[in-house]
Formats: sequence, structure tokens, C-alpha cells
Amino acid sequence: FRGLQVVEHACSVTSLQLGESLPSIAQNMDIHSYRIPLGVCAGVTPFNFPAMIPLWMFPLALVCGNTFVLKPSERDPGASMILMELLKEAGVPDGVVNVIHGQHEAVTFICEHPDIKAISFVGSDQAGKYIYERGSKNGKRVQSNMGAKNHGVVMP
Repeated sequence: FRGLQVVEHACSVTSLQLGESLPSIAQNMDIHSYRIPLGVCAGVTPFNFPAMIPLWMFPLALVCGNTFVLKPSERDPGASMILMELLKEAGVPDGVVNVIHGQHEAVTFICEHPDIKAISFVGSDQAGKYIYERGSKNGKRVQSNMGAKNHGVVMP
């Protein structure tokens, strides 16, 4: 349900992406901000939340005007493929969200391909550091969420 909450939020984001104008902030000075899509974004997702994490990524990328390349965990790619079937059923055109499968070579492709402008990652520290360093070196915006834990408090 957390993934679906992000999809619901994504449906309301479009009005926030309009940009803004602030006239006369100083003498002879106006400010205009524009929200411009990056182009192709990518996501590398972990095995332990095979539906929720992709739903954190591609819906927001799409409503911001981008296309998306999803690389699910090779341990459980089925959930991502079901999400792709649902996108197609919803009318999303072919090529707007794409899935690539694989391990290290697929991640390196994402980090090095010149058309991919941003990467979102959730997973281990080792993979996250690699993606951050390799993607950043290639001029990409990289969001790397590494080593998260589900914390608990044990009380008497």
C-alpha cells in the first residue's frame, strides 16, 4: 500500500510542476522558474520490496515529464514485470517505462549510458557507493539510499 500511496501523490504533483513567476522582486527584476524534465531517468531496486520501491520511482519520474529505465533485482523481477503489464493496461505508451534485467553489467550500463540523466537507487552500501561514484563521474544526478534498516525498539 505504500507504493500505491506514492502513485496517488504522483497524480497530484502535476500542478506543482508548473513553475512560478515573481514580478518586481527588485527594481527592474523579475524571477521566473521553470520545471524542465531531465529526459531519461533510471532506477535500481532491491529484492526485499520488489513492488514498493519501483512505485517510489517511476510514477514521479513520469509525471515530471521523464521516461524511465527500471532495473529490478535479479532475485525477483516478477513484481516489476507485473507493474509493467499494469502500466500498459492503463494506456502508458510503449517505451515510456522500460525494464532491463541483469546484474553488474546492467547497473554499469545505467551508470554510463549518456542518455540517462538521473539514477535512483535503494539497496546495499556496496552497490550504492558504486552507483553513486560511477553515475556521478558520468555527470548524472544520483540518489543513493543505502543500507536502510527496519528499526525496532525492544522494551521490557
